[in-house]
Amino acid sequence: MIRFIVRRLLQLIPTLFGLSILLFIWLRRLPGGPETAILGERGTPEMRAAIRRNLGLDEPILIQYGRFVRRLIRLDLGTSISTKREVTTEFLQRFPGTVELTVTALVIAIGIGIPLGYLAARRRGRWLDHLSVGGSLIGICIPVFFLAYILKAIFSENLGLFPSSGRQDPTLGATRITNFFVLDGLMTREWDAAADALWHLILPGMALASIPLAIIVRITRASVLEVLNEDFVRTAEAKGLTENVVRRRHVLRNAMLPVATSIGLLTGGLLSGAVLTETVFAFSGIGAFLADSISQRDYPVLMGFIMIIAVVYVLVNLIVDLSYSLIDPRVRVR
Repeated sequence: MIRFIVRRLLQLIPTLFGLSILLFIWLRRLPGGPETAILGERGTPEMRAAIRRNLGLDEPILIQYGRFVRRLIRLDLGTSISTKREVTTEFLQRFPGTVELTVTALVIAIGIGIPLGYLAARRRGRWLDHLSVGGSLIGICIPVFFLAYILKAIFSENLGLFPSSGRQDPTLGATRITNFFVLDGLMTREWDAAADALWHLILPGMALASIPLAIIVRITRASVLEVLNEDFVRTAEAKGLTENVVRRRHVLRNAMLPVATSIGLLTGGLLSGAVLTETVFAFSGIGAFLADSISQRDYPVLMGFIMIIAVVYVLVNLIVDLSYSLIDPRVRVR
């Protein structure tokens, strides 16, 4: 197990190296540049050249890339061109919000998707099966930003049940420790602040959970249907084992491997930034900030954020691979 973890972590080095080269080439091929975002269309050629010289963008691309790699080895991601703050500081300020939103969406998707997919498989061909399959198709087809606007219009603007924007009511004056607003409220025993932060997560979490929920329902249903036809399930039923024992020990456990894989991929995708959802709800996460950085050609932010997200993505999938041995002991033997 230790060798497996070390080997996967070592694979991260060439992955990041290749990603950094592709990112560097892609960003330099984008039309315009940070000088255009800073000066607009009225900047003179002399002013543009001065900004590029100050940012080191007038040097050969290999020299620029070498300077970036040296900083990356020192864990120095540079300074944002637009905000003049350290990229690491910007990331640590916004990533907790994305993590909270991702966890909320996953709790909704997993908490509803796995039971619904299992029940749909056990009642194949009945109304619940048809309803779950049809609902999952609708969940996949509806654009996230459209669903976000619908939820916001109904539950926030019309009914007034949920806040329409932000991560927390600023008038509460909540104490900040980790930038995880719910966790900070629990650590400082500011229960109102924790509840308010959680309340702000519900609507964007529901919108963000729509596609993962649909995918988990369909994969769980297909996986359970496959396992139900296995000989060991029929043998367990023939031995007189109760339905709960058959479901827990034989069906669900063997059906969870593909579900765990899909959850890992979905988690990595959600952590990379839910741009549309964060934009609709004015949620201060990394997705909306990355979108702004692309329009402003903020190269240090784009490079730094995407590199960190790549590391997080690999670590999430490593955790998923390790979970296989807990779900299915045969994986541990192999």
